[in-house]
Amino acid sequence: MSVLVIAEAREGRLNRATWETVAAAQTTGPVRIAVPGANVGGVADELATAECEMVLLLEDPALEHYTADGYVLALASLIEAQAPSLVFLPHTYQTRDFAPALAARLGRSLITDVTAIRPEGDRVVFVRPMFQGKLSAEVAATGPAPHLVTLQIGAFRGDAAARGAAPAPVQKAEVSLDASRIRQRPELPFQEAKGAVDLSQAERIVAVGRGIKGQEHLKIAEGLAQALGAELAASRPICDAGWLPMDRQIGSSGQTVAPKLYVALGISGAIQHLVGMKGARTIVAINKDADAPIFEVADYGIVGDLFEVVPAIIAELKR
Repeated sequence: MSVLVIAEAREGRLNRATWETVAAAQTTGPVRIAVPGANVGGVADELATAECEMVLLLEDPALEHYTADGYVLALASLIEAQAPSLVFLPHTYQTRDFAPALAARLGRSLITDVTAIRPEGDRVVFVRPMFQGKLSAEVAATGPAPHLVTLQIGAFRGDAAARGAAPAPVQKAEVSLDASRIRQRPELPFQEAKGAVDLSQAERIVAVGRGIKGQEHLKIAEGLAQALGAELAASRPICDAGWLPMDRQIGSSGQTVAPKLYVALGISGAIQHLVGMKGARTIVAINKDADAPIFEVADYGIVGDLFEVVPAIIAELKR
């Protein structure tokens, strides 16, 4: 069962969720990786270190700036030429924008936000969350291949992607793209709105919840984030209150993250928040309530007053 992975890059930099997608694809069969864009040769060379059959360089001036039309036209042509069994994509904002249109153009099924994969004979079963993570559904695609699948950020570890003994060949894909059929005018993606931050790319995050009590206490969390070289984030109530901008929200209605370190300060651990951060490599929770649900997913838990614990941690980090 062959898999075509669609990489995501911006301004010559690979979205690290692509490596997670490669790791997932390697569990199902032989992998090829497609890199759409313009001037993405460096990204292709980086991905060529993966254990894969080849990297397909899908370069065209019309793909320099992302548009849904451009990606659908280019990728539909490439997928038809490659004829894979499955097409895997990272479940990013960009993918969510164009993948449904791509599936519709190809007349193929689309399974989104997948968190686990289980081969069963000649088919593959995909696990995806439902009702904001309260239930998990097992889904198997029907109809002719290829089936399109998006992988939830953090569900698979990017560093688990197997590397090849030698770089895979990088081949330029011959795909004709009529730029006149692109109806959109490129605009900055959602994550790049003025003052916004793409938390999905952060390696360390300090997140605050209701336990911070007041906006004036955010400086404590900011101090810890600065000491750790981390991004500051929050649960939904903090952003709803306007204490931090909405682009800092983590959860089912915010961003999904998978950092190496996630420090939760005064966060109870409602399911809506856990959906967004459970893929973190190491989770440290600080909360006064020993029964807080956050401790069920935490690797390290400190039951205590964050106003006492956090300054002590900052002091140790500065030593």
